Amino acid sequence: MITRRHVLICGGAAATIGPGRMRALASEAQKEFPMDIDIKRNGSRPSQKGSSDWFTGTVRVDPLFQAADPARVGAGQVTFEPGARTAWHTHPLGQTLIVTAGLGWVQREGGPIEEIRRGDVVLFPPGLKHWHGASPTTAMTPIAIQESLGGKNVDWMEKVSDEQYRK
Repeated sequence: MITRRHVLICGGAAATIGPGRMRALASEAQKEFPMDIDIKRNGSRPSQKGSSDWFTGTVRVDPLFQAADPARVGAGQVTFEPGARTAWHTHPLGQTLIVTAGLGWVQREGGPIEEIRRGDVVLFPPGLKHWHGASPTTAMTPIAIQESLGGKNVDWMEKVSDEQYRK
């Protein structure tokens, strides 16, 4: 793997050794650290039912990717049927939702329930207690992107009650 140190060393070297030698160094680095694209074929990652420990209602999770070390980002497509939602939770490095279909709701602790629609992008900062899910009458599907810290990307908490959800 090419590290930031390699890039910094090569970047500094480029200023003093010229483009020909830089190409040779890059070629040597690729031999030592071979790189290739990785295609995750549709259908190669099975859908999973959202755990009743962390979700209320019918939820399907379709894993998209989990980057290999040293990267720590992963993503999944989550389909919430009408009325389905997550439990309260936080993410150590935050979370981004990209709504791809439907109509949903998000709420941060102490804040109002906010409506989200296809095309909306929701950014939850690190450590912000929140929940998200479908509206009572319409399904919602976002792509959920988050990073892991120390191997963990979410801290689950109590479920969102029906009373909290109706507000």
